[in-house]
Amino acid sequence: MKFTRFTKGSSVYTGVMSENTIQVINGDIFGDNWEYTGQIFSVTDVTLLAPIKPNQIIGIGANYVSKLEDRPSELPEIPVFFFKPISSVIGPEEDIILPEGIEKVKFESELAIVIGKEAKNVPESEVLDYVFGYTVGNDVTAPQFFHQDGHWTIGKSFDTFTPLGPVIETELDPFAVNVEARLNGVEKQNSATELMIIPIRRMVSYLSKVMTLQPGDVILTGSPVGAEFVGAGDTIECKINEIGTLSNSFVLAKEQVKS
Repeated sequence: MKFTRFTKGSSVYTGVMSENTIQVINGDIFGDNWEYTGQIFSVTDVTLLAPIKPNQIIGIGANYVSKLEDRPSELPEIPVFFFKPISSVIGPEEDIILPEGIEKVKFESELAIVIGKEAKNVPESEVLDYVFGYTVGNDVTAPQFFHQDGHWTIGKSFDTFTPLGPVIETELDPFAVNVEARLNGVEKQNSATELMIIPIRRMVSYLSKVMTLQPGDVILTGSPVGAEFVGAGDTIECKINEIGTLSNSFVLAKEQVKS
């Protein structure tokens, strides 16, 4: 199933997308009590939002190699991870706002995991039982700040720096998809998830030993080789075929205020 959130007029809805229509649902998507309302909208008649309002966003850093033979023979015991604020989340077609004084940032197309039930001390063999589904994420980053504060938090935390969407796909083999990105129509990233250094089962299992993961938590699993600096006027399309395309354009903060 492809779960999504959208607006029609002044109302916000949750629904299940199939081809060109969305069937509205009521209830908690993480439980068994949601149901169809009977309302159906055309995708072209609504505005898609980020498919989830996360409880928290955890990012995994430096997690891809360019080819399988570059994977380390021994996997790191501890993944490099960081947090992003929920205020950084936007949906498809929303503008990514460049911080004042920053002209260039990096896009990072990623497979994003959506946790479906409370997870604590989960063994690797059971990780997928706790995953609700997957969406596309863009871990927008201003690396200039890495040199100022010595860590990644500020450079990844600005408003609009975590586009998510267009849907949460619950029927996906996360080990057999490609993560892609096109900048102004030109392919920049296209890597299979098998090129991850720390695979999904290990990263989620480790995180669940550090913290209790809750339904609605989002884990960004790392970005393939090929991320580049971008600026105002650029458009980035992050794509996983089985999920869809997440498209956003970059604008200067002052341009966004004037509009």
